Amino acid sequence: MDEKMTIGRLAAAAKVNVETVRFYQRSGLIDEPIRPHGGYRTYSDGDIRRIRFIKRAQLLGFALDEISSLLRLEGSLACSSTRDLAARKRAMVESKLTDLQAMKIALEGMVARCGSEERNDGCPIIQTLIAD
Repeated sequence: MDEKMTIGRLAAAAKVNVETVRFYQRSGLIDEPIRPHGGYRTYSDGDIRRIRFIKRAQLLGFALDEISSLLRLEGSLACSSTRDLAARKRAMVESKLTDLQAMKIALEGMVARCGSEERNDGCPIIQTLIAD
């Protein structure tokens, strides 16, 4: 049976801030329950699972609009659409890794030059960044 809980208990159970829950509601990622007359809105275990899904997807680099697309596909037999979205995200990550590797190599070269060159013209790192 789903336990009914307040927004504070929901946030604690999902390991997010109450403002995160409210942001997800405004973004349309989770529904805002109707407030009963004179009472508090209540949430269920399904809301915890949905918030955890959103947070895990964010950790994998999915943007909120992509997460919204994934949530619309939830429960459908649209595995190919989900796979395509994940494949595009993987390609973007691979591209970023290539860029980061190039940045690492450039920085390693600058740091090595900084330790080996005389500093008549100032810092070699700053000179490299200034140069065309």
